[in-house]
Amino acid sequence: MRNACALSARLHVGFDCAASPSVLAYAVASETTPGDSDVLLLERGAAGDERAFGVLVDRHGGAVRRYVRGLVSDDAAADDVLQQTFLDAYRGAAGFRAESQVRTWLFRIARNAAWHHRKREARFQPVEEAEVESLLELGVSAGWGAADPELLALRASRRESLWAAIQTLEPSDREIVLLRDVEEISGEDVAGLLGLSLAAMKSRLHHARLRLAAALRAADASAEEAANA
Repeated sequence: MRNACALSARLHVGFDCAASPSVLAYAVASETTPGDSDVLLLERGAAGDERAFGVLVDRHGGAVRRYVRGLVSDDAAADDVLQQTFLDAYRGAAGFRAESQVRTWLFRIARNAAWHHRKREARFQPVEEAEVESLLELGVSAGWGAADPELLALRASRRESLWAAIQTLEPSDREIVLLRDVEEISGEDVAGLLGLSLAAMKSRLHHARLRLAAALRAADASAEEAANA
């Protein structure tokens, strides 16, 4: 097997090469096959085709990294989870049954890896059910009557401000916004990934978007106040 540092280079993260399992050598890809479907690439990877799995890593590594960063406490933890996600994906490639898209399958693996990481590092705390805010209270905070609150969040022109606002959300809100609005996973797949009915997913997403809109408005107000000080 070739050196496991290949995955580190491909995903642009640090990696302890001396301690790395050699299976990570699959990430080396001398040639890409951009026209191949995810399912075909995964099938080839399961059969030992390192180049094919490397293309899959190239295609989805950035999205998985964004997602796991929203689930763990810092960049170093996100890098660890990212590495583990693609290791688990490689090891489990033969078990993929095409019941969902490959990207959704990768997100499910990433979600499990993040949970185990938090538990292993003693950072995981069971999420207490937050006091349910009334839709009216959320709407007022989000700016109902001034602008469409969901459009305010989803069409925010400043990417950095949007990401900062996402980071202020509760973990459950942050996760559903990342999946549905940032990574554009289908509603049905997000519901399945989170173990929710489609109706429950839509309700949670709506509330999360309202909270995100409120966070964006608060950030804008603070910036304007600072500018006028």
